[in-house]
Amino acid sequence: MLGIAAVLAIGILFLAAPHRIADAQTSRAALPDFSELVESQGPAVVNVSTKARPRGMQGVSPEDQEQYFEFFRRFLPPEMQPPTPRTNPQNPRRAPRERAPNNEAPLRDLGQGSGFIISGDGFIVTNAHVVANAEEVTVTLTDKREFKARVVGTDARTDVAVLKVEATGLPKVTVGNSDRLKVGEWVLAIGSPFGFENTVTAGIVSAKSRETGDFVPFIQTDAAVNPGNSGGPLFNTRGEVIGVNSQIFSGTGGYLGISFAIPANIVMDVANQIMKNGRVQRGRIAIELEGEPISEELAESLGLPKKDPGVMIRNVEKDGPADKAGIKAKDVIQKINGKAVKVVPDVTRSISSMTPGSKVTITVWRAGKVQDIVVTVAEAPADQRPPSRVGPNAPKSEKEAPSMKPNRLGLIVEEVDEDDKRGMGITHGVIVTDVSGPAARVGLRPGDAILSLNTTEVKSPAQFNELVAKLDDKKPVALLVKRDESPARYVTMRPEAK
Repeated sequence: MLGIAAVLAIGILFLAAPHRIADAQTSRAALPDFSELVESQGPAVVNVSTKARPRGMQGVSPEDQEQYFEFFRRFLPPEMQPPTPRTNPQNPRRAPRERAPNNEAPLRDLGQGSGFIISGDGFIVTNAHVVANAEEVTVTLTDKREFKARVVGTDARTDVAVLKVEATGLPKVTVGNSDRLKVGEWVLAIGSPFGFENTVTAGIVSAKSRETGDFVPFIQTDAAVNPGNSGGPLFNTRGEVIGVNSQIFSGTGGYLGISFAIPANIVMDVANQIMKNGRVQRGRIAIELEGEPISEELAESLGLPKKDPGVMIRNVEKDGPADKAGIKAKDVIQKINGKAVKVVPDVTRSISSMTPGSKVTITVWRAGKVQDIVVTVAEAPADQRPPSRVGPNAPKSEKEAPSMKPNRLGLIVEEVDEDDKRGMGITHGVIVTDVSGPAARVGLRPGDAILSLNTTEVKSPAQFNELVAKLDDKKPVALLVKRDESPARYVTMRPEAK
C-alpha cells in the first residue's frame, strides 16, 4: 500500500508542476520589458552640457577675498574647496596673469542635464534650469555626435526650455497625452544622472497633480532620478513621453525614492509657444489671491459652503481687467467659465492658460449672493508675479481709548476720521482703540480698522456694537480687518457668552 501511495503522490506532484510553472511564467510575463522601448526611443534622448565664464569677485577687496577663501579652507574638505587665487604678498607688483583675448576669462563647465528631440530638424526640450546662465550649450547624441545648441527660449514658471541644433533627420520621441496617465502605471526615465549618459530607470506613477507650491501640478514617481536626469523624458509603456523629469525630493541632493516630472501636455504647450514666438504668452486679470484656504469657521460665518467654498480675492489691482469688470477684494471665486475652483492653483493656472484678449466668465460670491462677471483677459508680462504683500506697520498709538466697556468680542472702537480714510484707503468702518478677550487672542490690535462683520458693512461704533450684541456665541463671526496699508483680511473668532 505504501508503494501505491508514493506513486500516487508523485503523480499528483507531476500533474501540479505544469500549473506552478505556468503561474510563474504568467507572473514574469506581467512585469514590463522595457528593452524594445529603450532601443526605439533611447536615441532621441540627449545629454546637455553647459559652460559659462566665471563671474569672479569684482569689487571685493583683497582682504575680503582672503577671508572668503579662509572660510572654505576651514569648513570644506579639500576636494570641495575653490582654487586659491595666485597672489604674491612679497611682490605686490608682480605682473598679472595672462588674460584671454578681449579680457574674457575662459569658459568653464557649468553643469550637465538631459533632453529629448521632438523634431527631426533639431528642436530639443529640456529644463530651463539646465541651461540657466549658460553661455555655451553642447548636445551629445547616443551615437556620440556633438552639436552646439542655441537656446530658442525658456520659461522659468514651468521650468521648460527649447534648444535648436542645426541638423536634419534626427531621431525623435513620440509625445503622449499626460492627462490619460494613471496612478500605478509603469514609467521609464532615461537621462544622464551624474553624467552617465543614456541611463535607464523604471518605476510607477506614485501620484498625479502633486502640488509642491510651484506653477506646475507635478507627476510623482518612484523611478530613480538624480542630478543630471533633469530635462530628460519620462515614458509610459507605450513608448510615449508623458513627462519631463524636473525635481527630486531630497535632503542630500541624491535620490530618496520620490521624484517629480512636468506633465507632457504642459511641456508641449509651452514648447510650441516658444518655437512659434520665442516666448510664452499668459493671461492675467490683475488680482491677488489669499494664500490660505477659507476655513470652515470663516465659511460658516459668511454663509459659504463648508466644503470647497472657493478662493478668496485678497486684492484687486486698480484699473486692471478685474477692477474694470467690477470684481472686488474679498469676492470669493467659485467658478471659472463654469468649472468649479477649489484651490489657488486652480485659478492661476486657468487664467494663465487663456489667450490675451479673450473673455472669461468669473463666478463670484459676494455678500451672500452669487453672480457671473465677464472679464477681458490681459497679457501677463514675462516676469509677472503676484503683487507683494505689504507688511504690517506699527499700530497707531496716538489714539486714546475712550472710557467704555469692551463688547462681547473684547473690542472698544471709535469713528474713522478723514486721516484714517486717507491713510488706510477706506471709506467706512470703525477703528479699534482697545483690545481684550477673543479679539486679543486672534491678534487684533489698536489701530486696526473693522470694515464688516460677517456680510454686513460696518458704518459706526453704535451699529457695530449693536451687531456684536446680537451674535450667537455658538457660531463663529468673521471680521474684515484692515491694518495700515496692507490689504484687508478676514479674522474669525467666537463672541463671549452673554
